[in-house]
Amino acid sequence: TPRVSLTQKDYDNAIKYYTEALELNPANAIYFSNRSLAYLRTECYGYALADATKCLEIDKNYIKGYYRRATSNMALGKFKAALKDYETVVRVRPNDKDAKMKYQECNKIVKQKAFERAIASDEMKKSVVDSLDIENMMIEDEYTGPKLEEGKVTMRFMKEMMECFKDQKKLHRKCAYQILIQVKELLSKLPSLVEITLKETEKITICGDTHGQFYDLLNIFELNGLPSETNPYLFNGDFVDRGSFSLEVILTLFGFKLLLPDSFYLLRGNHETDNMNQMYGFEGEVKAKYTTQMFTLFSEVFQWLPLAQCINGKVLVMHGGLFSEDGVMLDDLRKIDRNRQPPDSGPMCDLLWSDPQPQNGRSVSKRGVSCQFGPDVTERFLDQNKLDYIVRSHEVKAEGYEVTHSGKCITVFSAPNYCDQMANKGAYIHLRGSDLKPEFHQFTAVPHPNVKPMAYANSLMQMGMM
Repeated sequence: TPRVSLTQKDYDNAIKYYTEALELNPANAIYFSNRSLAYLRTECYGYALADATKCLEIDKNYIKGYYRRATSNMALGKFKAALKDYETVVRVRPNDKDAKMKYQECNKIVKQKAFERAIASDEMKKSVVDSLDIENMMIEDEYTGPKLEEGKVTMRFMKEMMECFKDQKKLHRKCAYQILIQVKELLSKLPSLVEITLKETEKITICGDTHGQFYDLLNIFELNGLPSETNPYLFNGDFVDRGSFSLEVILTLFGFKLLLPDSFYLLRGNHETDNMNQMYGFEGEVKAKYTTQMFTLFSEVFQWLPLAQCINGKVLVMHGGLFSEDGVMLDDLRKIDRNRQPPDSGPMCDLLWSDPQPQNGRSVSKRGVSCQFGPDVTERFLDQNKLDYIVRSHEVKAEGYEVTHSGKCITVFSAPNYCDQMANKGAYIHLRGSDLKPEFHQFTAVPHPNVKPMAYANSLMQMGMM
């Protein structure tokens, strides 16, 4: 029976079984609901939403269908739509305490969002930086952790900070704020499309999603060497969320950016955004370890992360992928005004969200955001922009990487055993200036302290994935 698969974490098989079952029995609401859950767990929110809707068309009294659809909408940041479904369940089951709790929780988010919008439209949006008095923040005598040296990040500080994080200790909030203020200043001066040149003898390491898996990040540095002027790195977005050591990951990456502004590169992922951080744990984690105010500053910094990077005019790197329409040129990317939450469509959205597909043309995205693009789309884009290939991340791959579109589209993903359950390898890529041929290095997950992934995630999101 198809049921077994869901508990075996074998979501792809589960999807296959339910799809086959639905071919034989297309009016089975439960199959649609169960396949919707499998899609939710593999981040295919668009498909999950469609299945939950289908389930409810067949049986409008199937309560789980409303929960699945609400979770899909929450994952897409569509809180009002989610609230409607929670409302329906409360109406149908007035004595269901669980339903009432979910409704209240979602209602709280909808109100909070409305409040945030009201403040944001108040043009005088001030930066958190203006309200911080860093100079007069005292570091107590009993704090024995790392401190910046004369207000600057040094290699000694970086090593001490990573050691401190490894022991599950906290960096003093003053030091965290110093890093954030300085990195915001640095990132805000960068273009939306960063362009670098590797000399014949130079190489760069490209890493994909790290998703709060701090101990796996340390392992990358163990295997491949610490970042330095002769050992440059590019981290391709999704540094935070899901993994419960997101603060440790992001402060480490920001620290190296300050130490090595011209040999350490960071691009924005779809998880360096408010909606995702609210659902998938980063906001909760920063509030638990520090304060709401610090999360707001992280949000400001994330908006300044560049969106794409071009290496030697031949290789284009971005988190998600290519575009919903043809004709986008590198110059269009240079012109993106990125200091914002990503829009629902257009090039900025696509860079963070799109995925490749094996068949030609474009399709509706499995994620419910942006699109899926085929080999012909990749081919045309590369030709028009005189590029060789693209490197992107954004999707978990069993081997840690995948080469598609006849070698023109490469995926790299650097969070091994993603969410402690996917059993995938991680990978990183070496690119040398001499030939720009990608060389893949795989690695496996290392143990981490007993804090589960999604420990800080929104409770509705956690329950919706059950």
